[in-house]
Amino acid sequence: MSVTREERTVAAAFEQELVTLPFEEIAPLYVVTPQKKASIKFKQIAASVLEIGLVEPIVVSRDPYDTGQYTLLDGHLRLQVLKDQGQTHARCLVSTDDEAFTYNKRISRLATIQEHKMILRALSLGVPEARLANALNVNIKTLKQKRQLLDGICDEAAELLKDKQVALNGFQILKKMKPIRQIEAAQLMVAMNKFTINYARSLLAATPENQLVSAATPKKIKGISREQLELMERESANLEREVRIVEDSYGADHLNLVLTRGYIAKLMRCERITRYLSLHHDAFLPAFEKITEKEAFTS
Repeated sequence: MSVTREERTVAAAFEQELVTLPFEEIAPLYVVTPQKKASIKFKQIAASVLEIGLVEPIVVSRDPYDTGQYTLLDGHLRLQVLKDQGQTHARCLVSTDDEAFTYNKRISRLATIQEHKMILRALSLGVPEARLANALNVNIKTLKQKRQLLDGICDEAAELLKDKQVALNGFQILKKMKPIRQIEAAQLMVAMNKFTINYARSLLAATPENQLVSAATPKKIKGISREQLELMERESANLEREVRIVEDSYGADHLNLVLTRGYIAKLMRCERITRYLSLHHDAFLPAFEKITEKEAFTS
């Protein structure tokens, strides 16, 4: 017996060819403020565009009511940089959908380790350090720090943080720890979804001296006594154990909650049950109603 498979077509999210559009035909969703222009990110984009041109195309969608107009979905800072540099046109990627959520919330930006590998690749291809520093809007010293990012970081910790936005100085802090503690610290960062310098410093402060690279040198942290450090070390170990327990049970717990909510919602749709609860167990009824509210459940 032969089974015929239904042919399915996948709709393309973009038109096949890039288009070059004048700026007057592109309608932005918001105005780039002076505060945005003063940000490090804006300055990096400006330096990169000036040095090597626009790398990532601007994303637009066609206006359904005006064939000669486009809505800007992604690339507001890039568009503003091009305008500030006196350009009048930009190469654009035309989206077949007009939603901007994906570009702002679901696109993975270049992580710190990915940038490090990109720098190594560029240098291996013969790109001068000065030009690369100009393109990234950093000085030579910072570029060297980025190039040597993983020197002293164990492979396991680097693997855990390979797609995370970890502060550059955060890696310098991790280098003060021995490999096994680097792995523990990276696991905590990922579990807590915190990759800031302050969090890395707190992990360093909670690290036992025998897990530091220079174990013979006591840790000197202003404003923190030795007793407080020992307490932080114990609390850090307890927190790590609790995080592991939550990770192990999270999937099953969430599934049980979804099934339980669905069952309660089904009961609450029965008028006889809600009437019975209101007459005999009026304290339960508001709680069940709150459980079945989507907003309360997802929060």
